[in-house]
Amino acid sequence: MAVVLVTGQLLTEEVWAPQVPALRERHELVFADHTRDDTIGGMAERLLAAAPDRFDLVAQAMGGFVAFEVMRRQPERIRSLALLATLAPNDGPAQTERRQGYIRLVEAGKFEDVVEERIPILVHPARREDEPLLSVVRRMAAETGAETFLRQQRAIMARADSRPTLSRIACPTLVVWGRQDGITTEAHQTEIVEGIPHARLAVVEDCGHLATLEKPLTVTRLLSEWLAGA
Repeated sequence: MAVVLVTGQLLTEEVWAPQVPALRERHELVFADHTRDDTIGGMAERLLAAAPDRFDLVAQAMGGFVAFEVMRRQPERIRSLALLATLAPNDGPAQTERRQGYIRLVEAGKFEDVVEERIPILVHPARREDEPLLSVVRRMAAETGAETFLRQQRAIMARADSRPTLSRIACPTLVVWGRQDGITTEAHQTEIVEGIPHARLAVVEDCGHLATLEKPLTVTRLLSEWLAGA
């Protein structure tokens, strides 16, 4: 069974690098393109067009927003779903203002400032001086670039509230969350797990928003076991 992986803003497929060797032993891996569209719907349509007829979907952060849209459009194609470090609501006024601030900084030529401002909320507090980890984060951001980041911000700001449609997700769903995630909360995860009929939560301790990189062995095990049993 093919596995489609879709990740978040400012991140590339390198975010899955620790998991790829183990997953590739048993699965065909497809990396969704989230760089060319400025709407979540456009990202979902691009993912569906490139994906096999039926597949497992693994989504992280903004990728979760894309996954919720995929589930609204063609749920019959998804065998199982894994959601990492994501949330179901759309942005409130405070989140929208923060994103507009990011856009203003990028338009003023300060893309690197945005990257540095976001790093503290992306990783566990104890990893904020972990240069090998931060170098990966910075490299992915540089590869993403300012124009793609702007498209991603606009897509996120305009996304739908997915809470009303969670109950329609019929496939088995795994929700993975790092205990020290600086972006999503335990309440967000509870909302997803209680909203999706066949969902379960796996909490990764001592871990921030980027669980695939911060706790690679744990996440590889969780995903390998999940996909094997789906």
